[in-house]
Amino acid sequence: MAETRGVNYKAALLAGGAAGTSVDVILFPLDTFKTRLQSEAGFKASGGFRGIYSGLFSAALGSAPTAAVFFFAYETSKKSLSSFITANDKTQSAATHMASAAIGEIAACLVRVPVEVVKQRTQTLSSASSLSTFRKTLRAEGFAGFYRGYFTTVFREIPFSTIQFPLWEFLKSRWSESQGGVPVMAWQSSLCGAFAGGLSAALTTPLDVAKTRIMLAERGSAQAQDHMVAALRHVAMEKGLRGLFAGVVPRVMWISMGGAIFLGVYEKVRITFADL
Repeated sequence: MAETRGVNYKAALLAGGAAGTSVDVILFPLDTFKTRLQSEAGFKASGGFRGIYSGLFSAALGSAPTAAVFFFAYETSKKSLSSFITANDKTQSAATHMASAAIGEIAACLVRVPVEVVKQRTQTLSSASSLSTFRKTLRAEGFAGFYRGYFTTVFREIPFSTIQFPLWEFLKSRWSESQGGVPVMAWQSSLCGAFAGGLSAALTTPLDVAKTRIMLAERGSAQAQDHMVAALRHVAMEKGLRGLFAGVVPRVMWISMGGAIFLGVYEKVRITFADL
């Protein structure tokens, strides 16, 4: 795969894959707690503190390709859109990062959603393993079952990424300026990623709750329909504001630490393999 129009696709794919796998494996228990807190059955009924690594296989299997697809689309879009930017126009630059992040998420969700469906159903102990969840979903709902919640996931990820990535790029830029234009190091990028990810996670938690409810709902139920607004309304009527922000603490912890690892590893691997 050659470098095209200034984008090193090998480096972007390797960096994205390494970053995604690192986060999903290291922080998986926090993700499990978040999913169980958001489930309609409740934390205890969904497994509590038992089997906190249930679903890890599906997450580990899908994390590298999901992240690789995202960064491939993100870097390609950013490079293409950057050609329309006036030099030093920060408004256009932020818009480019937002648009590129949105394009990256739409592409990545084609891989992420089937992985999330299998992972979250296994996390709530509805199946013994990722493989049994896969077989159960395929048998009961067919291929379409793996894409339940696709649009809600996209509607969650786009606001998240359009907050996180422009903020990450802005923080890196300001930090670079503060040290005389010297590019930030991987650890600095990682701290910027932690802050950007945590803030984005907190603000988009209700959308994450809606996505979780849709993916875990019984087949044929009203919540099984991919209707984000209806899911949000149902949660609000059932549990109020607290329900809409269920799992916000482990989500913010997971994504703050995940943002530090994810964006730090991404930057390190991308720089390391820049000459591939």
